[in-house]
Amino acid sequence: MFWITGGDILGRALAAWLGWHWLDRQMEHLPWEGFVFYDLIFPLFIFIVGIVLPMSLQRYRATPSDAYPRIIRRFVLLLILGWINWGLLQFNFAEMRWLGVLQRIAICYLFTALAVLHLRARGQAILAASLLLGYWALLALVPAPGYQAYDLSPAGNLVGYVDRLLVPGKFCCYPYGDNEGLLSHIPAVATCLLGALTGWWLTQPRPAMKKLQGLVIAGLASLALGLAWSPLFPIIKNLWTSSYVMFAAGWSLLLVALFYFLIDIRGMRRWAFPFVVIGMNAITIYVAQEFINFADIAKFFLGGVAALAGGAGLVVLAIGGIAARWILLRYLYRNGTFLRV
Repeated sequence: MFWITGGDILGRALAAWLGWHWLDRQMEHLPWEGFVFYDLIFPLFIFIVGIVLPMSLQRYRATPSDAYPRIIRRFVLLLILGWINWGLLQFNFAEMRWLGVLQRIAICYLFTALAVLHLRARGQAILAASLLLGYWALLALVPAPGYQAYDLSPAGNLVGYVDRLLVPGKFCCYPYGDNEGLLSHIPAVATCLLGALTGWWLTQPRPAMKKLQGLVIAGLASLALGLAWSPLFPIIKNLWTSSYVMFAAGWSLLLVALFYFLIDIRGMRRWAFPFVVIGMNAITIYVAQEFINFADIAKFFLGGVAALAGGAGLVVLAIGGIAARWILLRYLYRNGTFLRV
């Protein structure tokens, strides 16, 4: 959430100021095949959604049906928030984007929550593997009309064709389909399931260092599998390919291992407080920045300082934008105001 709420702007400002072109390239999604840092943010978020499910749903394992109202309510609210975020209240449905970030989170949450309630860890792992292999087979064997099977180009892929066939409104972030397209929800659910398996591992009665070791081994193995798969099924975020799922999961596992070591094992918690403030109202700030112009707020208060800072002016304004968001979230945090779905 830090990167989504201004961290990327700060990264690009630093890159422009210092001439770090490599950093600038890491702060923008690749147009198609490949992987950069910014391509990790969304799958990591979905991975984290999965991590918390074995913990939050533990009390419902004996009576799963008791959790259904809660799960369905969250699913529906996330869908509605996602649609509002993309213009539902403007009533211009022809220009509205029906698919999106919150909608994908809603769908992944729904199916993963049900899997956590009804399947043991082994069953969840089999389901995740089946989704990834099935998605690969689907794109390898079923052609979009007018194209050959296994065409993974922007124009010829099956995922984009299904979006053009079934989804009204506009797309993001390529012209032939949506990067949160209908069919690509299949592997996205697998991303969430891999997170759920990670959460299950963290709840097991094992020594902390054994858990850490398992996270690191799983992370390295996932990275290796994603890279090994990529010549056959390229890493493409817009299609959420199975190799992309495994490669992103590898980095997600290694990050979880890092923070598990720092926070749970070493007890280094105080440094993380600014990020806790952001995380506790993640959906609030994600939606709020669509109608609150934090860049203008930063310019109002720091425009003069930025002008005096010369080449570092964009860095000053980027830090100001992050600070404006954080001050709002800190106020909500201090008053116990959280948007929960």
